[in-house]
Amino acid sequence: MVCPSSHISKLLLSIFIGVLIFYLFMDLNLYLRIQNYPIERGDFTDNTTLKYSDVTWITCNINPLCDVTVKAVLLDHTNYYLFAPLVTIIDNILEISHIKYITPNSISVFHVFVAIISAKCISSDSLAYRRLGVLLFEVRTFLDDLDGHVARVRKNVKGERSEIGSTGYYVDGICDAFGCTALLIGAFVFLKNNPPRRGYIQLPTSSSDTKDAIIYKSKITSNKVSKKLFCFAAQLILSSMAWNRYIALYQDMLERNDVSIEEFVRQNEVFQSSFFFGVTWLWRVVNVHNMLHCLLLGIFCDKLWEFLRSVQYIGFVVLLFVIGITEVNVTEVKKFVVKKTFTNSTNL
Repeated sequence: MVCPSSHISKLLLSIFIGVLIFYLFMDLNLYLRIQNYPIERGDFTDNTTLKYSDVTWITCNINPLCDVTVKAVLLDHTNYYLFAPLVTIIDNILEISHIKYITPNSISVFHVFVAIISAKCISSDSLAYRRLGVLLFEVRTFLDDLDGHVARVRKNVKGERSEIGSTGYYVDGICDAFGCTALLIGAFVFLKNNPPRRGYIQLPTSSSDTKDAIIYKSKITSNKVSKKLFCFAAQLILSSMAWNRYIALYQDMLERNDVSIEEFVRQNEVFQSSFFFGVTWLWRVVNVHNMLHCLLLGIFCDKLWEFLRSVQYIGFVVLLFVIGITEVNVTEVKKFVVKKTFTNSTNL
């Protein structure tokens, strides 16, 4: 007789593989969209060239590939390909962005409370409650996308964009930090109350002393749990700081409207660069949002400790590698876009 849990495991594995294939398929479509169709922005519109909006069968209102921006290509797959279109659909139905008393900041504050409830569930001894906590934290992520969507709709901004320096930017960042902290505290409480086992140690036995014939289980101490979570928290902070920094740098170089037609063409050429696309793809994998998705997946599969052990050191290596590659790309983009423009203006 086949255990029902085995069917559920196979179903979940099939869904996971299907989602990964969908992400890769969308990445391929994003690359082809950037290579074959111009990126429109502000007053720079070429009416003589076929636009992506003219050929796509999905309306640009929910198609994430229509409005290609720096933040969009740096955003993780789940937020960009799943949550962003879903948020738009929900907003079209409920018209949340048109309700005046629902502000982006109020949504940001609300998803902190959702994160706290999620963390409470994740700290539970019950796997069912922990899985419920994972789903609740994904709801928090959905709300995080919603507050940005509402802010962009009210400002008539198309596509993903970080309004760096604005009040909403800092409020959202602080609320995200509180939510992540709650999640890590919930994970710590669970591991503290349910310490992982290193293995089994069979003590020597003798016929004269049968009471020593028992099995001892060596438990992981709370200090080691704290160390693993501290390393992961440090990776989250490093990833978040670097990711937001590169969004700011790339936006300043590639999404400025006060430029000439020649510089706008070069900005498009950077987007079409395979090197730039490769760098942005790496950030989709290692940015803070995707790291949290991986942590939640570990909790959902009851492999939290194994996940924390696997990324304790290699996570820093991968992040530093991606940061190094990105610094090289930023330098090259700055030379190509900014310095070339300065040279042209000097010659004039």
